[in-house]
Amino acid sequence: MASLAGMSLIAFVGLANAASDVAHPGDQKWSFEGPFGAYDRASAQRGFHVYKEVCASCHGLQYVAFRTLEDIGFSEPEVKAIAASYMITDGPNDIGEIYERPGLPSDYFLSPFPNDNAARTAMGGALPPDLSLIIKARSNGANYLYALMTGYMEPPEDFDSSSGLSYNPYFQNSAIAMPPPLFEGRLEYADGTEASVEQMSKDVVMFLAWAAEPKMEARHKLGFKFFAVMIVLTILLYFSNRKVWSSLKRKDD
Repeated sequence: MASLAGMSLIAFVGLANAASDVAHPGDQKWSFEGPFGAYDRASAQRGFHVYKEVCASCHGLQYVAFRTLEDIGFSEPEVKAIAASYMITDGPNDIGEIYERPGLPSDYFLSPFPNDNAARTAMGGALPPDLSLIIKARSNGANYLYALMTGYMEPPEDFDSSSGLSYNPYFQNSAIAMPPPLFEGRLEYADGTEASVEQMSKDVVMFLAWAAEPKMEARHKLGFKFFAVMIVLTILLYFSNRKVWSSLKRKDD
């Protein structure tokens, strides 16, 4: 029993030490936070641009359908064009053949790799996570992802640069297989917004927050309606209760 407790303590200390190796991300102000939270659609559209041009070569978005991009302000023709830029493997057709076709709005984003083993082989053993739910899958997801994207820096002298890993204090052991994905001049925004590393990071976090919870705004609205109805019912119940008891009191008198 004592040895079990000792092993548990060692495991706890090990986890604590591992956690202490990771820098705590700072708190950013996000429009989608809180009971009145909403997505900044202009930012989310720019974030999709960042995802498509930077992230999509390594990270999938398998739980997001092209048609849902209309929710963040893309028009129907724009969604059709985005979907058609992907080639979808389909079939079998009438003669039993598998074929490729341009994507449709009803299709889902494709993974950049055919399977996990192919992904690991291409990425030197590391498996790039799917980003559909990354904001929900990570603790303090939005702030963590923003800190990670902006946290690359020159490594200290004791960092093993020969490993091919990049130094990022917001990742476990400060060593991450993904090289810095964003840098000044990486892309240009169609709306003229300056594409700084910080801006691109905020925008892609906005997009991925929406991807992880696209029905958040609808849920908030439904919640407000529910509470409004409950408040009205409570008031009516209160006055009805007073009227009933006042009538009974007069009868007793």
